[in-house]
Amino acid sequence: MAKIFVVKQSYQADAIVFEVKQPYQADLLWYEVRHDYQAKGDALWFFVEHDYQADFKIFWAPQEHQAKLKICKVPHDYQAKWQKSHPLQNRIG
Repeated sequence: MAKIFVVKQSYQADAIVFEVKQPYQADLLWYEVRHDYQAKGDALWFFVEHDYQADFKIFWAPQEHQAKLKICKVPHDYQAKWQKSHPLQNRIG
């Protein structure tokens, strides 16, 4: 499951991520689900309100070069997937 918590400091995160504008720029295409039980694998995310509820913690990088993972939100769940091989593959969810 990919229950995601957004931390306030980069050192608290499992990954520093940056949201790119175009899918071709991303390592991971992700989709936000409405319920926690729908969060599956690395690409279907559900945001939680408390860190203890999370499977994975992220920090939003202010600039692309600071990120370890480039992501792009997609409008449909079937589009969510890894675009390229990455060290975080199978570790988010």
